[in-house]
Amino acid sequence: MRTELINVRTGGSPVVVDITREAARFARSEKDGLLHVFVPHATAGLAIIETGAGSDDDLLTAIDDLLPTEDKWQHRHGSRGHGRDHVLPAWIPPYATLPVIGGEIALGTWQSICLVDPNGDNPVRQVRFSFIAG
Repeated sequence: MRTELINVRTGGSPVVVDITREAARFARSEKDGLLHVFVPHATAGLAIIETGAGSDDDLLTAIDDLLPTEDKWQHRHGSRGHGRDHVLPAWIPPYATLPVIGGEIALGTWQSICLVDPNGDNPVRQVRFSFIAG
């Protein structure tokens, strides 16, 4: 298995960051197999969604609707509502596995690999790419 860890700057507010380009760069030297993408954080996840047409903001709005940043959470360290960030990976998992065919990630036309980070307390996140040959 080949693996690589990258850093992604997410800033200080909730964000959806398209990491498809970085994943494609990692997979480009391979042939057929599986690309596994993993975020080793308790408050971030990965989503395969369309970007650039408002879906990024829609996803953040949906997270706020489903998991509001109120003081109702038992987990209370960090910024207000931070407990909801620890619940996020139950809905948006910290991993994704995608097929790679001839060095190309087999994504649909409008699909992108996105890091979802609602937690403004950590401005830099790590993402691990791993490739298992077929």
